[in-house]
Amino acid sequence: MIFLGRISQFFTRWPKLASLLLGALAATGFPPLHAWPITIASIAVLAMLVFHAENWRRAALLGWWFGVGHFTLANNWIATAFTFQAEMPTSLGWLAVPLLALYLAVFPAMAAGLARICADKIGADGIGSRRVGPGRVGPSRLDPSRLDGAGFVFLFAGFWIVTEWMRSWVFTGYAWDPLGLTLLGMWDRPGLAIILPWTGTYALSGIAIMLGGLVWHLIARKRYLGAGILAGLVAAGMLLPEMRTEREGNLAFTLVQPDIRQDELDDPSKFEGQFMRTAGLSAKRRKGGKRLLLWPESGVPDYLRDGYPQRYYNQMTVEGDPAYARFRLGKVAGDNGLLLTGAVDLEIRNGKAAGARNAVTAINSEGRIVAGYDKAHLVPYGEYLALRWLLEPLGATRLVAGSIDFWPGPGAQTLDLGEWGQAGVQICYEIVFSGEVADADNRPDYIFNPSNDGWFGSWGPPQHLAQARMRAIEEGLPVLRSTTTGISAVIDSNGIIRSTIGQHRAARIDGFVPPANAPTLFSKLGNWLPLGWAILAIAASLVATRLRRS
Repeated sequence: MIFLGRISQFFTRWPKLASLLLGALAATGFPPLHAWPITIASIAVLAMLVFHAENWRRAALLGWWFGVGHFTLANNWIATAFTFQAEMPTSLGWLAVPLLALYLAVFPAMAAGLARICADKIGADGIGSRRVGPGRVGPSRLDPSRLDGAGFVFLFAGFWIVTEWMRSWVFTGYAWDPLGLTLLGMWDRPGLAIILPWTGTYALSGIAIMLGGLVWHLIARKRYLGAGILAGLVAAGMLLPEMRTEREGNLAFTLVQPDIRQDELDDPSKFEGQFMRTAGLSAKRRKGGKRLLLWPESGVPDYLRDGYPQRYYNQMTVEGDPAYARFRLGKVAGDNGLLLTGAVDLEIRNGKAAGARNAVTAINSEGRIVAGYDKAHLVPYGEYLALRWLLEPLGATRLVAGSIDFWPGPGAQTLDLGEWGQAGVQICYEIVFSGEVADADNRPDYIFNPSNDGWFGSWGPPQHLAQARMRAIEEGLPVLRSTTTGISAVIDSNGIIRSTIGQHRAARIDGFVPPANAPTLFSKLGNWLPLGWAILAIAASLVATRLRRS
């Protein structure tokens, strides 16, 4: 009891420092740690601090400090990316992570501030600061007849959904590590993410806020049994048994992870060796029958399309001939085979490369390009230098090799690959954007997610894989991930990992593409669904308060 009292004193005396630490603790619920009970407990304390803040400005500030701690720890892998380029000091990576967190923390701050503004309006003379004398403002005093802790939790959850959705598109968006990701179970089980088809990711984040907030509310009311039951139900949900379906598809595939390390990926002297390594892992093991061959992002260094000035082919392509490069890729694909590989295309203007495309190219056994996809969600400062006019004179550059910026493609598309099915493609980082990974009007049979996770450190790859699992559950579609260095995986339409290749291994996976589920509610409504849940949560708080006052 003395220990708990001292903890309570700490939260009371230093709420900003407490919020910073709570944010970092909440991030331990993400992979690779999966410490989701700590996340729920951290949210519980955050809800208490925001509820008891003197006013909405102080509440927003607490939310901001929470976000700074949260995103600094969760995004620590970004610092590793700076070790794989020579243009900027690697130490800049350890500065970039907290600087990014200072911006991302704006969204939790908005959620906390908006919840308190709404709560203050409901409570009128209840929640918020109150005058205790001329020119003096006293501490908050709550009026349970107007809005209790449970009502506030619903407000906080609703606004969290809205602001997390905003984080996915404001300034091109950064949707990495939504809070709901902490409710995804381990590799062979979905956890509470089983409800994603009916909620969407951002609403699941709201549920994480709601669960933590309700634990705090029940404990504050000394309803310890209720808090224990709620915690037990959450634990039971997280430990739901494996949901592996016995259904199998009929499209054979070979998925390759060549383990090409980031420090050698862009070395021209090693391009041929890289190709031979990847091709060696791709040999067809049975005669006859169609096969889909999947290579990662950065799968080939060659320029595969015709029409570029010859000097560009001489720099990159085998024998300076894109036709020969395609021919030998077709030979690797084999009879009745189709290769999907990451590649780079150029945009030529006035005889010069004005831009590049991070692309996936489909090549048949005859060496002919039959389809292609251009990445739409590019990584700011990774694939293009935002504010180039300002930052380039200061010495800033992109993290991806090369001097020209990548250009974005049109967005989610379904490639008609004939015998090899209808393929949705999401390159690397794109897979983290909930509601943007599949064409709702032309639903694919599966999603191919080639990636280069070699510069993501130790935390990035398991987080990236987990977010791919979230997309599979939401959309009811299997996801096949081929990466340069891991983690590659085959994920079925229930988010279960059927096969995987760990980090820093050269290997392949053979199998059949898992079948898709029926279209989910989320696949039909997209992010209108979680926004609808946000409105419902806020409305529920208002209605419950009205009923309490009547």
